[in-house]
Amino acid sequence: MIHLPGLPQLDRCAVMGIVNVTPDSFSDGGMWLDPAAAVAHGLRLAASGADLVDVGGESTRPGSHRVTEEEELRRVIPVVRELSGAGVVVSIDTMRASVAEQAVAAGARLVNDVSGGLADATMAQVVADTGAPYVLMHWRGQSAEMDSLAVYQDVVAEVAAELTQRMEALLAAGVKEEQLILDPGLGFAKTSEHNWALLGRLDALTALGRPVLVAASRKRFLGTLLANPETGEPRPARRRDDATAAISTLSAQAGAWAVRVHDVAGTADAVRVAAAWQQAAARRG
Repeated sequence: MIHLPGLPQLDRCAVMGIVNVTPDSFSDGGMWLDPAAAVAHGLRLAASGADLVDVGGESTRPGSHRVTEEEELRRVIPVVRELSGAGVVVSIDTMRASVAEQAVAAGARLVNDVSGGLADATMAQVVADTGAPYVLMHWRGQSAEMDSLAVYQDVVAEVAAELTQRMEALLAAGVKEEQLILDPGLGFAKTSEHNWALLGRLDALTALGRPVLVAASRKRFLGTLLANPETGEPRPARRRDDATAAISTLSAQAGAWAVRVHDVAGTADAVRVAAAWQQAAARRG
């Protein structure tokens, strides 16, 4: 059983629900921009089976540009405080150390940094000081430029090596190994082919010895897979939840610690099915 400081211990893959407090996220931008709407949505996700609720105030969709620190704080801190006060286990989705620090002070229990500490040199110190679990995602650059960085000879080996380098840097900066969670960064400087290669070799990431978070929900490689066969038009983002639940099931079977999703109910069922299947297989063995 995986133990991460301050987080629930589960005998199955955890479900992280997404609350985007943004006007421009790729699948639900603007829906939860109002703090009261964001809090209500977070509570619904928790009631639907989310073990954690991930609150973010800055879109990282391909081509997006950064918001100011002040605007990010304005969006997320009231939502983190309200959800935490209601008993929800909250994570903060941010690349800024100042936002992470204030969110943890407001009740967040996990820091989810898509840049793996590369966007803000002071992030490692904040993570070390707070002791909060930290999602270290594979990242090569900001959203506005990341598509041009999707160049690999062996994507699985290179992602594993780059994550290992980042782990070593964070440990050298005082972060404890028990705080670290790895994320392959699906869609971030990755083509569809790269994403499928990483999912098919999730064992190469779990072999690094830390819990792995899979964040595939509604991403464009699923839209490409499910494109209209007549027109070639990708399936719209909000019609990719069934495919996301399938990935959640397979990721859970492959040993993922958690999956990050927009539609919690389907994935909450999926990870429980995967756990029951694994337990039955273990008994039979």
